Amino acid sequence: MDYFAALRAFVRAVELGSFSRAAAEAAVKTSTVSRYVSALEADLGAALLNRSTRRLHLTEAGTVFHEHAARILADVDAAREATSAINARPQGLLRINIPGGFGRRHVVPHLADFLADYPEIRIDATLTDATVDLIEAGADVAIRIGALADSSLIAKRLAPHRRVLAASPAYLAGRAPIAAPGDLAGHDGLAFALQPKPAWFFRRADEPDSEPVEIAVQGRFRANDSEALLEAALDGLGIALLPSWLAGAEIRAGRLVALLPGWEALIAPGPERAIWGVYPPKRNVAPKVRVFLGFLETRFGRPPYWDRPA
Repeated sequence: MDYFAALRAFVRAVELGSFSRAAAEAAVKTSTVSRYVSALEADLGAALLNRSTRRLHLTEAGTVFHEHAARILADVDAAREATSAINARPQGLLRINIPGGFGRRHVVPHLADFLADYPEIRIDATLTDATVDLIEAGADVAIRIGALADSSLIAKRLAPHRRVLAASPAYLAGRAPIAAPGDLAGHDGLAFALQPKPAWFFRRADEPDSEPVEIAVQGRFRANDSEALLEAALDGLGIALLPSWLAGAEIRAGRLVALLPGWEALIAPGPERAIWGVYPPKRNVAPKVRVFLGFLETRFGRPPYWDRPA
């Protein structure tokens, strides 16, 4: 007996309600399906079905066997689909959702190379800092930054998300050096208006599990946009705690000076913050989504290029 064929014949006969329908679907004789089921019953030593002129009825043993057999067949089908997807050509329209500032700096500039690598993919990109419901919006994938909220989305970590304390040389000129977080007292802090409280949190880089030190942010300027804080820091209005992907190029160019390099800086304590690729839960990831996230992860690098020294 071909056990796999027998399992599929039994499961489809139950789902369709008759041997003849299962046989027609599989393009075999009704007697073949009947023979498969009889062979299974003989192997198991139990009746699986009560036959009537109108309908098939599962016995108690048949109910248990059908539950397991259906699951096995579903897993086999999923394994085949997943394996086939590995070699499937990435193609079609890829709808992506990206935070504005990060997208302009670190996603859109790489899309020409991505599209050159995958000529059968088209991209529809939405740049917004709002958290969009991917399923409702019909998006295939999104880039999210920070700590992930609990959700049913599948997440792939693309890069770490660090913040760096920075100020312009003009602001720092003639001021006392900042060697520890406590030295920030009396300085003009450029606060991010969307952070939970007007404070920054610091812990030594070599003590990642230590309790962070809280430092109040005092200053005359705050904004709800990191790019606005970057411009304010470049203009000498004070010290900003900026994402390294935003401030890295300015620090390497000397337009900003990184402060407290031996400390990890946070706008709030809590779970790991990273740059993530998220997509709706599916049994198999579409090839276009898989190659897009893999491309970004490779292009960002480890460590990401914005965190590398000049």
